[in-house]
Amino acid sequence: MGHRWYGNDIKLGVLGGGQLGRMMIQSAISYDVHIHCLDPDPNAPCAEIAHSFTCGSLTDYETVMQFGADKDVITVEIENVNIEALKALQAIGKKVYPQPEVLEVIKDKGLQKQFYLDQGLPTAPFDCIVDIKEAKGQKIPFVHKLRTGGYDGKGVNIIRTSADLETTFNGPSIIEQLVPFKKELSSIVARNKHGEIAVFPLVECEFDPEANLVSFLFSPADVRPSVEQEAIKIARSVIEKLDMVGLLAVEFFLTEDDTLLINEIAPRPHNSGHHTIECCRVSQFEQHLRAILNLPLGDTTQTRAGAMINLVGEKGHEGPVLYKGLEDVMRIPGVYPHLYGKQVTKSFRKMGHITVTGDSLEEVREKAQKVMREVQVLSIH
Repeated sequence: MGHRWYGNDIKLGVLGGGQLGRMMIQSAISYDVHIHCLDPDPNAPCAEIAHSFTCGSLTDYETVMQFGADKDVITVEIENVNIEALKALQAIGKKVYPQPEVLEVIKDKGLQKQFYLDQGLPTAPFDCIVDIKEAKGQKIPFVHKLRTGGYDGKGVNIIRTSADLETTFNGPSIIEQLVPFKKELSSIVARNKHGEIAVFPLVECEFDPEANLVSFLFSPADVRPSVEQEAIKIARSVIEKLDMVGLLAVEFFLTEDDTLLINEIAPRPHNSGHHTIECCRVSQFEQHLRAILNLPLGDTTQTRAGAMINLVGEKGHEGPVLYKGLEDVMRIPGVYPHLYGKQVTKSFRKMGHITVTGDSLEEVREKAQKVMREVQVLSIH
């Protein structure tokens, strides 16, 4: 007899009720896995579709303890959660994946960078600082990152002139050498309790410099096979050395001489893995569930080329959302919209994504460019 992981017997608690949780629920339904969410926003994307939804703080010890009290397995879709509560829940026999000790390292960019150093994993040189005054006299340009709480490009500034030091945030942070890179890549790897590991094909990112967000991603990445093999090797090594159970996104810089450096990691389904829903035999969301429920991992083989475009609110638009041009691009074969159920748009808010699939990267890029030209996330004025 295997362990029961489906039906009413097992309650899976998810800290966070955003779009990652929403897509996790979409996968969980096929397996009759019941997901219960905690999120501070009463209108969170998971609010209406979770098995049960609790509105509350993710960083408050008591709230997280109460939420976890009747759950069998607990996971996260955001890192900024109360680690102490998760440790206490783990101590009373709850399965917490990824483990609180792992979240603790990843949540703090200083500890995360130190971990790479200690484990001999490749990353850009850095220093930890407590106060921005300590950054005076550092060789410009450099990257300034808050140690905790940053997300979606927030909490990251590039310091190009000494004037930028006057406007950047203050507080415990890291300063990192600005690495000249030719590509940003992402590798998503999963590991279950048995130590079984599976890695998805490499993804390549294209950035929007103004929003500091990825404008679109495509896979397979346009790199030499040796680079892909090295990225897979590093991703496997990171999840093994963390002894982590769950799904991990490893973001890389690829330098001019084809050296890979780890930029940062995220211990959960990730924006750079959304295309797996349509493009791989198993999606990242299903794989995350398989990993934390200690099931056999799914086949990560990519069956077609894909690109993913983030649908983000146009600058200066705030209010009830209007997706302009969406029906037009839905006429194109291989175009799949995913709307996150957020009723109100704001400048640069992630509202959904569109996956584009095709037989070749050329075909996919062409369709993706068309989608990006045609679709806009506006507010109804």
